[in-house]
Amino acid sequence: MDVQLKRGLLEVCVLAAIKDEDSYGYKIIKDMKPYVEISESTLYPILRRLESVGLLTVRAEEFGGRIRKYYHITSEGRRRIEAFKEEWKDMVSIYRFITREGHENE
Repeated sequence: MDVQLKRGLLEVCVLAAIKDEDSYGYKIIKDMKPYVEISESTLYPILRRLESVGLLTVRAEEFGGRIRKYYHITSEGRRRIEAFKEEWKDMVSIYRFITREGHENE
């Protein structure tokens, strides 16, 4: 898969993982696992990038004697998910065109 396409898809997946409640790295990975595999080395740069462009915010809290970062989706992040849903309709249409069979002469 094209690296840029995959990166964009993973960014939206991460936003979707935190859209209903704030979450932290390990839980995001666990929540995504039934749908898509993502490693810590992939997740954390995505989280930093999403924060830098204002799609999520971060807060630190102590948990079990350690500091845990919680990620919160912003309204701009929610708009990005909605925009992705609209863009995906175009992707499905393109996929159908590419995979069509038996219509070459029509």
